Amino acid sequence: MAVLDAPAPPVPTAPPIVTRPRPAAPAAPLRARRRSTPRDPFVDVVRAMGTVGVVLLHWLMAEAAWDGRTLHVGNALGHGAGWLVTWLQPLALLFFAAGASAGYQRGTTATVGRGWAGAVVARLRAIARPVGAFAGAWALAVAALLALGVPDDAVWRMARMAPQLLWFLGVWVVLMALTPLFRAAWERWRWGALGAAVALPLAVDALRFGLPNDVTAGLAWANVLLAWAAPYLAGVAYAAERGAPHRPAHPRGPRGGRLLLAAGAVAAVAGMAVLVAVGPYPPSMIGMPGDKISNLGPPTAPVVLHAVAQVCLVLLFRASLVRRAGTAAGQRVVGALARRSMTVYLWHLTAMFAVVGVALLGLGQRLPVAWGADWWASRPVWFAAFLLTLLGLVRLFGRFEDRPRR
Repeated sequence: MAVLDAPAPPVPTAPPIVTRPRPAAPAAPLRARRRSTPRDPFVDVVRAMGTVGVVLLHWLMAEAAWDGRTLHVGNALGHGAGWLVTWLQPLALLFFAAGASAGYQRGTTATVGRGWAGAVVARLRAIARPVGAFAGAWALAVAALLALGVPDDAVWRMARMAPQLLWFLGVWVVLMALTPLFRAAWERWRWGALGAAVALPLAVDALRFGLPNDVTAGLAWANVLLAWAAPYLAGVAYAAERGAPHRPAHPRGPRGGRLLLAAGAVAAVAGMAVLVAVGPYPPSMIGMPGDKISNLGPPTAPVVLHAVAQVCLVLLFRASLVRRAGTAAGQRVVGALARRSMTVYLWHLTAMFAVVGVALLGLGQRLPVAWGADWWASRPVWFAAFLLTLLGLVRLFGRFEDRPRR
């Protein structure tokens, strides 16, 4: 072993020409030799797609009116065929990427000496800084806006909407803490574990609508965790298989596996269409003003099938996604989002609120009617304003996402 080799003798002033090999250098200590969590470009691509998708979907929703006393907030996707856009909501991709990242970390020696609980605590500390900065900045902003005379109704309406994004972090923390159980379930039951993860929220939904409301009043909220556990477990399973020594060498996978993924995506989308057509579910995959129920609060059966379809599709096109992300432009975008995904997620609604607030309250303008000609023509201008504001916020608050130096 290298650690037992004798040190090399001192080199003389005029060494003779020798052919014997140099002794190996002593091995690094155990702490330095621990492997870090692998970086899978596919996981970064999926996370970037999910982050961009959430941002664009929320920016498309911008619809508000100010009558001088009350801020009326609507949803531009609630008009006409706007519900079709909601079928692209990408929350399942974020949970899949989170599961894969945690699965890779669980499968390495990165947690030796502190256990998985220590790894979860470390992640909580990492997100506490950007979330704390977000909460503190909003508290100061509310106080400043009220002091400047901005109408109370508008200020408090925005202040109530901005923190709604934090629900994702709460669910993610719970799922991350359960990662060892998810990995053990996959290693023991394989596809049975994934099947159970999909079937369980579907069963909860069947009970919710099949039994009287007074019996299932609180049962439906179990799907806030169960529905997103399915794509999270899929991510854990993906990481476990990619890290296993028997994984297939071909990046596109076996042909039978690709056919299975394609069939799964088609079947899931068909199931969504049937449930929306014959069931009690609204066509939108997010909550809409005027709908009796929301497909997201709590998640319903169509959302579970929607998650299955999205996971199948990204796995089906994995090689193509990684190849496109490998270009110079793709690497810049994916790399930037990998470093600042939390900041972008936390602040993209604030960027939209700031631009819309200045237009309505500061300049006295009206937003164009959703899906009209003016609405379409003005989308590039509004999106550019949202993006520039978001870039400024990311530049200002992005450093809270960096690991503090010791």
